Amino acid sequence: MPSSQPQPQHDTVKVDLGGRSVTVPKGGLYDRYRMETDLDEVARDPRVSGVDFFRRLPKTRVDSPIGPTLTPNFYYRISTARLTMLAPTRAIRSRLPRELAPLEVAPGLGLVSAMFFRYDVCDIDFYTEAAVGIAVKPARHGKLGFFDLVSALKNEHLDSYVLSLPVSTDIAQVRGHDGYGFPKWVTGLDVDIDAHRTTARVANDTGGVDLALSASTPAQNSFPSGRRVSSLTSYTAIDGAWHSTLSQTNVLSAGTALLPRDLQLTVGQGRMADDLRSLRPKRTIQFDVVTEGQLALHMPVPTSVRTR
Repeated sequence: MPSSQPQPQHDTVKVDLGGRSVTVPKGGLYDRYRMETDLDEVARDPRVSGVDFFRRLPKTRVDSPIGPTLTPNFYYRISTARLTMLAPTRAIRSRLPRELAPLEVAPGLGLVSAMFFRYDVCDIDFYTEAAVGIAVKPARHGKLGFFDLVSALKNEHLDSYVLSLPVSTDIAQVRGHDGYGFPKWVTGLDVDIDAHRTTARVANDTGGVDLALSASTPAQNSFPSGRRVSSLTSYTAIDGAWHSTLSQTNVLSAGTALLPRDLQLTVGQGRMADDLRSLRPKRTIQFDVVTEGQLALHMPVPTSVRTR
């Protein structure tokens, strides 16, 4: 049964990903199954509520920049936290590719976010992740912004452009950077989320604080599997061509705090801190925490974007 903590160095094995050698936990899900994980075995893990969500999502074998792989990548037990902040559209546009447009809540104001993720049971084993992202209009839309905004704030569907996406393991970095085109690097990254407290710390190159969060977890509501499935579409340029990556979250327990007060976000020194400062966030308007969820992350597919 895979551990929820990273394995000691001597308990790792090397695997090949598109010509890149990466280490993974010996005897972990990736070492044993190479993405073709036995759902019956996962169902026996006491941390996993069930696997019905995944039985209805067949995997497909595809060629990718990291070699032949199966998609989607399944995450059987996750927890996440997201701070949604107001920021000036002018600052947001300065960080967006010209093909993408910010999703505005009012003239001159858009939405940016700081996000933290903990993946306890996953096809590529335990890891943690953090992100600074910008809410954007769907790439194929014109001026249909209001309904996109409502959907985004309800966590039903969000379109995003990510500026930074550090992770805690080699395999997550190589898959995310080479396979998906995301700005990923490996760093010290701790995320702990339960029904009472949410904490996260992203280390910078010297071991100091890049970005850190400490907050009371919003009161949680439980949902039957499959009742509340949200989606996120992220846009990346791979070899000069635009791609979209779809992720689907099966929310099992979640809560939201509007205009949160008991929250401390430390913006230190590092790549994430620089990205967040560049967006000049004004105020945190929403704090969303999923203490238990599941995720299907699809491989990116080519997409058309509007010429602006």
